[in-house]
Amino acid sequence: MVRFAEKRELILLTDRPPQLETPLRYFRQDLTPNEAFFVRWHVAGIPTHIDTRVFRLQVDGHVQRPLSLSLDDLRRRFEPVSVIAIAQCSGNGRSLFEPRVQGGQWRQGAMGNALWTGVRLRDLLEAAGIRAGAVDVSFDGLDEPPLASIPDVVKSLAVDRARESDVMVAYEMNGEPLPMLNGFPLRLVVPGWYATYWIKALSRVTVLDRAFEGFWMAKAYRIPNNPEGAEIPDHLAADTIPINRFTVRSIFVRPEPEEPVALGRPYEVEGVALDYGAGIRQVEVPLDNGVHWADARLDPELGKYSFRRWRYRWSPLARGPNRLMVRATNNDGVGQPIHHWNRSGFMRCVIENVQVNVV
Repeated sequence: MVRFAEKRELILLTDRPPQLETPLRYFRQDLTPNEAFFVRWHVAGIPTHIDTRVFRLQVDGHVQRPLSLSLDDLRRRFEPVSVIAIAQCSGNGRSLFEPRVQGGQWRQGAMGNALWTGVRLRDLLEAAGIRAGAVDVSFDGLDEPPLASIPDVVKSLAVDRARESDVMVAYEMNGEPLPMLNGFPLRLVVPGWYATYWIKALSRVTVLDRAFEGFWMAKAYRIPNNPEGAEIPDHLAADTIPINRFTVRSIFVRPEPEEPVALGRPYEVEGVALDYGAGIRQVEVPLDNGVHWADARLDPELGKYSFRRWRYRWSPLARGPNRLMVRATNNDGVGQPIHHWNRSGFMRCVIENVQVNVV
Protein backbone atom coordinates (compact mmCIF):
# COMPACT_ATOMS: atom_id res chain seq x y z
CA MET A 1 0.00 0.00 0.00
CA VAL A 2 1.09 3.58 -0.65
CA ARG A 3 -0.34 7.03 0.03
CA PHE A 4 -0.34 10.00 -2.38
CA ALA A 5 -1.66 13.53 -1.80
CA GLU A 6 -5.48 13.61 -1.44
CA LYS A 7 -5.52 9.79 -1.25
CA ARG A 8 -5.82 7.09 1.38
CA GLU A 9 -3.50 4.09 1.22
CA LEU A 10 -4.04 2.43 -2.16
CA ILE A 11 -2.38 -0.46 -3.98
CA LEU A 12 0.64 0.78 -5.94
CA LEU A 13 1.30 -0.50 -9.45
CA THR A 14 3.66 2.28 -10.61
CA ASP A 15 4.56 5.73 -9.33
CA ARG A 16 5.77 7.38 -12.59
CA PRO A 17 3.17 7.75 -13.92
CA PRO A 18 0.90 7.04 -10.95
CA GLN A 19 -1.20 3.88 -11.16
CA LEU A 20 -3.07 3.22 -7.93
CA GLU A 21 -5.66 0.50 -7.35
CA THR A 22 -8.66 0.70 -5.02
CA PRO A 23 -8.86 -2.04 -2.34
CA LEU A 24 -12.06 -4.11 -2.60
CA ARG A 25 -13.42 -2.97 0.77
CA TYR A 26 -14.27 0.45 -0.68
CA PHE A 27 -16.79 -1.17 -3.04
CA ARG A 28 -18.96 -2.15 -0.06
CA GLN A 29 -20.58 1.29 -0.29
CA ASP A 30 -22.62 2.83 -3.07
CA LEU A 31 -20.14 5.54 -4.05
CA THR A 32 -16.37 5.12 -4.04
CA PRO A 33 -14.77 7.85 -1.89
CA ASN A 34 -12.67 10.37 -3.80
CA GLU A 35 -9.69 9.65 -1.59
CA ALA A 36 -9.92 5.92 -2.40
CA PHE A 37 -10.70 6.23 -6.12
CA PHE A 38 -8.27 4.44 -8.44
CA VAL A 39 -5.70 6.42 -10.45
CA ARG A 40 -4.41 5.74 -13.98
CA TRP A 41 -2.17 8.08 -15.96
CA HIS A 42 -0.31 7.11 -19.14
CA VAL A 43 2.61 9.56 -19.15
CA ALA A 44 4.80 10.94 -16.38
CA GLY A 45 4.23 14.62 -17.15
CA ILE A 46 1.02 15.05 -15.17
CA PRO A 47 -0.24 18.35 -13.74
CA THR A 48 0.46 18.90 -10.05
CA HIS A 49 -0.76 22.52 -9.77
CA ILE A 50 -3.31 24.44 -11.85
CA ASP A 51 -4.12 28.12 -11.46
CA THR A 52 -7.89 28.14 -11.89
CA ARG A 53 -7.86 31.91 -12.39
CA VAL A 54 -6.15 31.53 -15.76
CA PHE A 55 -7.24 28.03 -16.76
CA ARG A 56 -9.46 27.91 -19.86
CA LEU A 57 -11.21 25.07 -21.67
CA GLN A 58 -10.81 25.58 -25.42
CA VAL A 59 -13.57 24.39 -27.77
CA ASP A 60 -12.40 24.85 -31.32
CA GLY A 61 -11.81 23.26 -34.72
CA HIS A 62 -14.65 22.79 -37.21
CA VAL A 63 -16.97 25.22 -35.39
CA GLN A 64 -18.52 28.60 -36.05
CA ARG A 65 -17.60 30.24 -32.73
CA PRO A 66 -14.47 28.94 -30.94
CA LEU A 67 -14.87 29.13 -27.16
CA SER A 68 -12.44 29.81 -24.34
CA LEU A 69 -14.25 29.00 -21.11
CA SER A 70 -13.23 29.55 -17.51
CA LEU A 71 -14.54 27.35 -14.72
CA ASP A 72 -16.89 30.18 -13.76
CA ASP A 73 -18.17 30.30 -17.35
CA LEU A 74 -19.02 26.60 -17.22
CA ARG A 75 -20.91 26.98 -13.96
CA ARG A 76 -22.68 30.22 -14.88
CA ARG A 77 -23.52 29.83 -18.57
CA PHE A 78 -24.50 26.16 -18.82
CA GLU A 79 -27.08 23.97 -17.14
CA PRO A 80 -25.52 21.70 -14.48
CA VAL A 81 -26.20 17.97 -14.79
CA SER A 82 -25.26 14.98 -12.63
CA VAL A 83 -24.93 11.24 -13.18
CA ILE A 84 -23.75 8.31 -11.08
CA ALA A 85 -21.36 6.40 -13.32
CA ILE A 86 -18.52 3.89 -13.10
CA ALA A 87 -15.08 4.84 -14.35
CA GLN A 88 -13.32 1.58 -15.23
CA CYS A 89 -9.85 1.05 -16.67
CA SER A 90 -9.83 -1.02 -19.86
CA GLY A 91 -7.34 -3.38 -18.19
CA ASN A 92 -9.27 -3.92 -14.97
CA GLY A 93 -8.67 -7.56 -13.99
CA ARG A 94 -5.71 -7.98 -16.38
CA SER A 95 -3.62 -9.90 -13.83
CA LEU A 96 -6.26 -12.65 -13.83
CA PHE A 97 -6.00 -13.40 -17.57
CA GLU A 98 -4.73 -16.86 -18.53
CA PRO A 99 -2.36 -17.04 -20.27
CA ARG A 100 -0.85 -13.90 -18.77
CA VAL A 101 -0.54 -10.73 -20.86
CA GLN A 102 1.67 -7.66 -20.63
CA GLY A 103 0.59 -4.37 -19.09
CA GLY A 104 -0.40 -3.06 -15.67
CA GLN A 105 -1.32 -6.08 -13.56
CA TRP A 106 -4.56 -4.78 -12.09
CA ARG A 107 -6.77 -7.05 -10.07
CA GLN A 108 -10.41 -5.93 -9.63
CA GLY A 109 -9.87 -2.43 -8.23
CA ALA A 110 -9.13 -0.37 -11.35
CA MET A 111 -12.60 1.14 -11.21
CA GLY A 112 -14.83 3.31 -9.05
CA ASN A 113 -18.42 4.53 -8.82
CA ALA A 114 -19.00 8.26 -8.36
CA LEU A 115 -21.54 11.04 -8.67
CA TRP A 116 -20.24 13.30 -11.45
CA THR A 117 -21.51 16.86 -11.86
CA GLY A 118 -20.76 19.22 -14.71
CA VAL A 119 -22.17 20.27 -18.07
CA ARG A 120 -23.30 18.33 -21.12
CA LEU A 121 -20.65 18.19 -23.81
CA ARG A 122 -23.51 18.63 -26.28
CA ASP A 123 -24.29 22.05 -24.80
CA LEU A 124 -20.69 23.19 -25.28
CA LEU A 125 -20.66 21.96 -28.86
CA GLU A 126 -23.95 23.71 -29.59
CA ALA A 127 -22.63 26.95 -28.11
CA ALA A 128 -19.60 26.69 -30.40
CA GLY A 129 -21.78 25.85 -33.41
CA ILE A 130 -20.64 22.63 -35.09
CA ARG A 131 -20.22 23.15 -38.82
CA ALA A 132 -21.70 20.79 -41.40
CA GLY A 133 -19.45 17.87 -42.25
CA ALA A 134 -18.13 17.29 -38.70
CA VAL A 135 -16.93 13.70 -38.22
CA ASP A 136 -15.08 13.32 -34.91
CA VAL A 137 -14.44 15.27 -31.72
CA SER A 138 -11.02 14.95 -30.06
CA PHE A 139 -10.09 15.56 -26.41
CA ASP A 140 -6.74 16.60 -24.95
CA GLY A 141 -5.65 17.17 -21.36
CA LEU A 142 -2.85 18.99 -19.56
CA ASP A 143 -0.66 15.91 -19.15
CA GLU A 144 2.44 15.90 -21.34
CA PRO A 145 4.76 13.11 -22.52
CA PRO A 146 8.31 13.35 -21.12
CA LEU A 147 9.83 12.72 -24.58
CA ALA A 148 8.88 13.92 -28.05
CA SER A 149 8.87 10.31 -29.25
CA ILE A 150 5.94 9.46 -26.94
CA PRO A 151 2.52 10.36 -28.40
CA ASP A 152 0.40 12.84 -26.48
CA VAL A 153 -2.67 11.21 -24.94
CA VAL A 154 -5.53 12.43 -27.13
CA LYS A 155 -8.77 10.47 -27.59
CA SER A 156 -11.79 10.98 -29.81
CA LEU A 157 -15.48 10.20 -30.14
CA ALA A 158 -17.60 10.13 -33.27
CA VAL A 159 -19.54 13.39 -33.42
CA ASP A 160 -22.88 11.61 -32.90
CA ARG A 161 -21.59 9.92 -29.72
CA ALA A 162 -20.14 13.21 -28.48
CA ARG A 163 -23.57 14.83 -28.90
CA GLU A 164 -25.40 12.23 -26.80
CA SER A 165 -26.91 13.67 -23.64
CA ASP A 166 -25.03 11.40 -21.21
CA VAL A 167 -21.53 12.60 -22.22
CA MET A 168 -20.39 15.41 -19.96
CA VAL A 169 -17.53 17.60 -18.81
CA ALA A 170 -17.37 17.15 -15.04
CA TYR A 171 -16.05 19.67 -12.53
CA GLU A 172 -17.25 17.84 -9.40
CA MET A 173 -16.88 14.28 -8.14
CA ASN A 174 -19.08 13.16 -5.24
CA GLY A 175 -19.99 16.78 -4.55
CA GLU A 176 -16.42 18.06 -4.36
CA PRO A 177 -13.85 19.39 -6.85
CA LEU A 178 -12.07 16.59 -8.66
CA PRO A 179 -8.91 15.35 -6.93
CA MET A 180 -5.78 16.38 -8.82
CA LEU A 181 -4.92 12.74 -9.53
CA ASN A 182 -8.42 12.11 -10.92
CA GLY A 183 -8.41 14.98 -13.39
CA PHE A 184 -8.78 18.38 -11.68
CA PRO A 185 -10.19 20.76 -12.76
CA LEU A 186 -12.23 19.09 -15.56
CA ARG A 187 -12.71 15.54 -16.74
CA LEU A 188 -14.58 14.10 -19.67
CA VAL A 189 -17.19 11.55 -18.52
CA VAL A 190 -18.44 8.96 -21.01
CA PRO A 191 -20.83 6.74 -19.02
CA GLY A 192 -20.82 3.06 -19.93
CA TRP A 193 -17.53 3.36 -21.86
CA TYR A 194 -14.04 2.51 -20.63
CA ALA A 195 -12.10 5.26 -18.88
CA THR A 196 -9.50 5.55 -21.64
CA TYR A 197 -12.01 8.07 -23.08
CA TRP A 198 -12.44 9.92 -19.78
CA ILE A 199 -9.65 12.43 -20.45
CA LYS A 200 -8.36 13.98 -17.23
CA ALA A 201 -7.38 17.64 -16.77
CA LEU A 202 -9.37 18.26 -19.95
CA SER A 203 -8.18 21.45 -21.65
CA ARG A 204 -9.14 21.21 -25.33
CA VAL A 205 -12.13 19.90 -27.27
CA THR A 206 -11.62 19.97 -31.04
CA VAL A 207 -14.29 19.29 -33.65
CA LEU A 208 -12.84 17.62 -36.76
CA ASP A 209 -14.08 17.38 -40.34
CA ARG A 210 -12.18 14.11 -40.80
CA ALA A 211 -11.61 10.90 -38.88
CA PHE A 212 -9.18 11.31 -35.98
CA GLU A 213 -6.03 9.24 -36.52
CA GLY A 214 -4.03 9.79 -33.33
CA PHE A 215 -1.96 6.99 -31.79
CA TRP A 216 -4.28 6.35 -28.85
CA MET A 217 -7.15 5.57 -31.22
CA ALA A 218 -5.46 4.16 -34.32
CA LYS A 219 -2.83 2.00 -32.59
CA ALA A 220 -3.55 1.72 -28.86
CA TYR A 221 -6.65 0.56 -26.99
CA ARG A 222 -7.94 -1.61 -29.79
CA ILE A 223 -9.89 -4.84 -29.42
CA PRO A 224 -10.91 -7.73 -31.70
CA ASN A 225 -13.99 -6.76 -33.69
CA ASN A 226 -16.56 -8.93 -31.91
CA PRO A 227 -19.01 -8.26 -29.03
CA GLU A 228 -16.72 -9.57 -26.26
CA GLY A 229 -13.42 -8.37 -27.76
CA ALA A 230 -12.18 -11.96 -27.61
CA GLU A 231 -9.49 -13.90 -29.44
CA ILE A 232 -7.28 -16.92 -28.78
CA PRO A 233 -3.51 -16.85 -28.21
CA ASP A 234 -2.54 -18.89 -31.26
CA HIS A 235 -4.99 -17.14 -33.61
CA LEU A 236 -4.96 -13.40 -32.97
CA ALA A 237 -7.66 -11.32 -34.60
CA ALA A 238 -6.65 -9.37 -37.70
CA ASP A 239 -9.71 -7.09 -37.56
CA THR A 240 -9.62 -4.69 -34.61
CA ILE A 241 -11.56 -1.60 -33.56
CA PRO A 242 -11.15 1.00 -30.79
CA ILE A 243 -12.34 -0.24 -27.42
CA ASN A 244 -15.71 1.25 -26.49
CA ARG A 245 -18.47 0.17 -24.11
CA PHE A 246 -18.25 -2.03 -21.02
CA THR A 247 -18.92 -5.73 -20.98
CA VAL A 248 -21.19 -7.28 -18.31
CA ARG A 249 -19.21 -7.95 -15.11
CA SER A 250 -19.78 -9.09 -11.55
CA ILE A 251 -17.22 -9.42 -8.77
CA PHE A 252 -16.99 -10.30 -5.09
CA VAL A 253 -16.17 -7.61 -2.55
CA ARG A 254 -16.83 -9.83 0.49
CA PRO A 255 -15.34 -12.30 1.30
CA GLU A 256 -11.95 -11.38 -0.04
CA PRO A 257 -9.63 -14.15 -1.30
CA GLU A 258 -8.57 -16.59 1.43
CA GLU A 259 -10.66 -14.79 4.04
CA PRO A 260 -11.62 -17.22 6.87
CA VAL A 261 -15.35 -17.93 7.24
CA ALA A 262 -16.96 -19.83 10.13
CA LEU A 263 -18.49 -23.26 9.45
CA GLY A 264 -22.31 -23.35 9.61
CA ARG A 265 -22.62 -19.67 10.48
CA PRO A 266 -24.59 -17.42 8.08
CA TYR A 267 -22.29 -15.12 6.13
CA GLU A 268 -23.34 -12.16 3.96
CA VAL A 269 -21.56 -12.52 0.62
CA GLU A 270 -21.43 -9.18 -1.21
CA GLY A 271 -20.42 -7.90 -4.61
CA VAL A 272 -21.10 -5.45 -7.40
CA ALA A 273 -22.29 -5.95 -10.97
CA LEU A 274 -22.09 -3.53 -13.87
CA ASP A 275 -22.68 -3.17 -17.58
CA TYR A 276 -22.79 -0.56 -20.34
CA GLY A 277 -26.12 1.00 -19.35
CA ALA A 278 -28.83 -1.56 -20.13
CA GLY A 279 -29.04 -2.33 -16.39
CA ILE A 280 -28.38 -5.48 -14.37
CA ARG A 281 -31.38 -7.82 -14.31
CA GLN A 282 -30.02 -10.79 -12.34
CA VAL A 283 -27.02 -11.92 -10.33
CA GLU A 284 -26.57 -15.60 -9.45
CA VAL A 285 -24.28 -17.65 -7.23
CA PRO A 286 -23.91 -21.47 -7.40
CA LEU A 287 -25.22 -23.88 -4.80
CA ASP A 288 -23.16 -26.89 -5.95
CA ASN A 289 -20.09 -25.91 -7.96
CA GLY A 290 -22.13 -24.40 -10.76
CA VAL A 291 -24.65 -27.19 -11.39
CA HIS A 292 -27.51 -25.15 -9.92
CA TRP A 293 -27.53 -21.41 -9.37
CA ALA A 294 -29.49 -19.26 -6.91
CA ASP A 295 -30.49 -15.62 -7.25
CA ALA A 296 -28.66 -13.05 -5.17
CA ARG A 297 -30.57 -10.08 -3.76
CA LEU A 298 -30.08 -6.86 -5.68
CA ASP A 299 -29.86 -3.49 -3.96
CA PRO A 300 -31.98 -0.68 -5.44
CA GLU A 301 -30.67 0.66 -8.74
CA LEU A 302 -28.86 4.00 -8.42
CA GLY A 303 -28.89 4.67 -12.16
CA LYS A 304 -28.21 2.66 -15.26
CA TYR A 305 -24.50 3.55 -15.31
CA SER A 306 -23.91 2.81 -11.61
CA PHE A 307 -22.76 -0.30 -9.79
CA ARG A 308 -25.63 -2.65 -8.88
CA ARG A 309 -24.72 -4.03 -5.48
CA TRP A 310 -25.78 -7.59 -4.69
CA ARG A 311 -25.86 -9.85 -1.61
CA TYR A 312 -26.28 -13.55 -0.84
CA ARG A 313 -26.68 -15.18 2.57
CA TRP A 314 -24.39 -18.24 2.66
CA SER A 315 -24.00 -20.89 5.35
CA PRO A 316 -20.88 -22.96 4.56
CA LEU A 317 -21.33 -26.68 5.20
CA ALA A 318 -17.79 -28.02 4.74
CA ARG A 319 -14.48 -27.05 6.31
CA GLY A 320 -11.46 -26.18 4.24
CA PRO A 321 -11.19 -24.39 0.89
CA ASN A 322 -14.54 -23.41 -0.65
CA ARG A 323 -14.88 -21.81 -4.07
CA LEU A 324 -17.66 -19.30 -4.70
CA MET A 325 -18.65 -18.08 -8.18
CA VAL A 326 -20.85 -15.28 -9.46
CA ARG A 327 -22.45 -14.36 -12.79
CA ALA A 328 -24.64 -11.46 -13.89
CA THR A 329 -27.12 -10.93 -16.71
CA ASN A 330 -28.29 -7.55 -17.93
CA ASN A 331 -31.63 -6.37 -19.31
CA ASP A 332 -30.47 -7.09 -22.86
CA GLY A 333 -29.99 -10.73 -21.91
CA VAL A 334 -26.19 -10.45 -22.09
CA GLY A 335 -24.39 -12.63 -19.54
CA GLN A 336 -20.85 -13.67 -18.73
CA PRO A 337 -18.76 -16.38 -20.44
CA ILE A 338 -16.71 -19.04 -18.70
CA HIS A 339 -13.58 -18.03 -20.61
CA HIS A 340 -12.46 -14.77 -22.20
CA TRP A 341 -9.03 -13.63 -23.43
CA ASN A 342 -7.36 -11.09 -25.66
CA ARG A 343 -3.73 -10.03 -26.14
CA SER A 344 -4.16 -6.71 -24.31
CA GLY A 345 -5.98 -7.98 -21.23
CA PHE A 346 -8.94 -5.70 -21.91
CA MET A 347 -12.65 -5.97 -21.07
CA ARG A 348 -12.51 -8.86 -18.59
CA CYS A 349 -16.01 -10.32 -18.39
CA VAL A 350 -15.74 -13.96 -17.23
CA ILE A 351 -17.68 -15.64 -14.44
CA GLU A 352 -15.55 -14.74 -11.42
CA ASN A 353 -14.69 -16.91 -8.45
CA VAL A 354 -13.17 -16.47 -5.03
CA GLN A 355 -11.66 -19.12 -2.74
CA VAL A 356 -12.38 -18.83 0.97
CA ASN A 357 -11.19 -20.87 3.91
CA VAL A 358 -14.00 -22.31 6.05
CA VAL A 359 -12.87 -22.93 9.62
